[in-house]
Amino acid sequence: MVDENEQTTGNAPTGHRLIQSYLKTLDSSPGVYRMLDAQARVLYVGKARNLKARVSNYARPSGHSGRIARMIRETASMMFLTTRTETEALLLEQNLIKQLKPRYNVLLRDDKSFPNILVSKEHAFPQIKKHRGAKKDKGAYYGPFASAGAVNRTLNQLQKVFLLRNCSDAMFESRTRPCLLHQIRRCSAPCVGKISEADYLESVAEAERYLSGKSTQIQETLARQMQEASDAMEFERAAALRDRIRALTQVQTSQGINPRGVAEADIIALHMDGGQACVQVFFIRGNQNWGNRDFYPRVGADVEEAEVLEAFIGQFYDTKEPPRMLLLSHAIENTDLMEEALAGKLGRKVEILVPQRGEKAELVESAARNARESLARKLAETASQARLLKGIAEAFDLDGPPKRIEVYDNSHIQGTNAVGGMIVAGPEGFIKGQYRKFNIRGDDLTPGDDFGMMKEVLNRRFKRLLKEDPDRDKGMWPDLLLIDGGAGQVSAVAEIMREHGVEDIPMVGVAKGIDRDAGKEEFHRVGQRPFALRHNDPVLYFVQRMRDEAHRFAIGTHRAKRAKAVGATPLDEVPGVGASRKRALLAHFGSAKAVSRANLSDLKAVDGVSGALAERIYAFFHENG
Repeated sequence: MVDENEQTTGNAPTGHRLIQSYLKTLDSSPGVYRMLDAQARVLYVGKARNLKARVSNYARPSGHSGRIARMIRETASMMFLTTRTETEALLLEQNLIKQLKPRYNVLLRDDKSFPNILVSKEHAFPQIKKHRGAKKDKGAYYGPFASAGAVNRTLNQLQKVFLLRNCSDAMFESRTRPCLLHQIRRCSAPCVGKISEADYLESVAEAERYLSGKSTQIQETLARQMQEASDAMEFERAAALRDRIRALTQVQTSQGINPRGVAEADIIALHMDGGQACVQVFFIRGNQNWGNRDFYPRVGADVEEAEVLEAFIGQFYDTKEPPRMLLLSHAIENTDLMEEALAGKLGRKVEILVPQRGEKAELVESAARNARESLARKLAETASQARLLKGIAEAFDLDGPPKRIEVYDNSHIQGTNAVGGMIVAGPEGFIKGQYRKFNIRGDDLTPGDDFGMMKEVLNRRFKRLLKEDPDRDKGMWPDLLLIDGGAGQVSAVAEIMREHGVEDIPMVGVAKGIDRDAGKEEFHRVGQRPFALRHNDPVLYFVQRMRDEAHRFAIGTHRAKRAKAVGATPLDEVPGVGASRKRALLAHFGSAKAVSRANLSDLKAVDGVSGALAERIYAFFHENG
């Protein structure tokens, strides 16, 4: 008789008896373990202070939750890696989870970088701008902000109060008169000498003090300067200072929650319901609320709050700089290890608290309320999406509601800057992290050949799928393809799929009707007559939304490619000429064409261009005609 946590694969044991067999060779070292199924797919990655003690828990034949019991039954082998410290085990565990995405682990699925504000220090008159990505530019960084919108709002406020420029260095150097921002009192126009360098740098310092949470001091300073200007009968200057004070007051009243007793923290609250979870993160920097974001990690039905939060924190800060303090809605199991791991990343102490009273507890409760409301909305949307996917299955004779729909579209202007776009939809709506763009590379394509472009896109897409997920067990394969086009496009796509040996994925062409009006779409399938849905069918609206989203994505990608091509110059091809030297050359000579005609001595006179680089630039343009 085989118990509920045991199976056999041929003569090889699985389940708890297999796990028992590993106990003989394990010791009490800290480390990481992996549980694998019969196909060597990773089911679960875990850490342990004591590997033998942790694995012995799985060797017990009973007493497990449903999720753990299923995992044990499927386990056909295990892998172990010992570490020097428990903290190393924690960090390695989170790295492996993000890399391997095991089925039974809590997984953070949305892990994008967050924008910052950069006060650039590469120019005599510093620029203030939004920055995302690696912090390579010289200057002071403030953030993270929850979204690009939060950054843009703050930048807009900073411009009103401190009148700092946001134009590029090249634009700054080329100005001969003030721009519109100066006329609407958003910039002090340092480009044309409307403000001295010393006064501008004082404004920059004030902006940095504001971003560091010292807005009260700034307001007092501005009030004193306004009074001094008034006493000196400099009424125009006094009025300008009054307007800046009003703008600063408006900023402070519009920010909402600005905690007095919390200078720097991330507030992380979790709410779970119906086998799903929402984690809400508020960013507090310089005693100011810089926005919030919600996340929906993949969880099991019987996973505990402590496990979800610990996994979230480990994965969230894997590529992000943590603050000095984390305020949590629930306690995690390994607080000391997590504090040590985050402190090692930050280079100073990080404190993790679950506040019970006072201002910190109120902040956490606010975040928890947001998490609760966000998850309720998400569950409602998911239920609605499930009904639409069921309708898709019925309309297109699918075996069941599709979990992944891929929609393709192309964009170009008379064949130039051609791109293909793929968007993805599923039970949770549009999955934007799975969108893909394809720069059309085919040199033998006739300009405007939509069939050829679609063939190249699908060839590249399915070659990659066959290489990365040949067993179709990673959730990367579509259950339905939607193609923008009629019978011809569908036949062409079917031929492409046959060439790859993939003939079991349903595909539908979406073509405008005779009058090319939305609502009169015809649907085409291989070997079948075209058909239409009734004009008020919710499924029709859903298909239109997906097609429009694919079109929007392809058009946006095409415009970005075209804009980049318009901004390109021959200098981009010169070895050793990066962005800063390119700006210096264009500022000095006015155009790439003028650079190409310059003699060697003129090139050497450009600030930042060495003699060797000047010779390389001169040789590039003269050897290449």
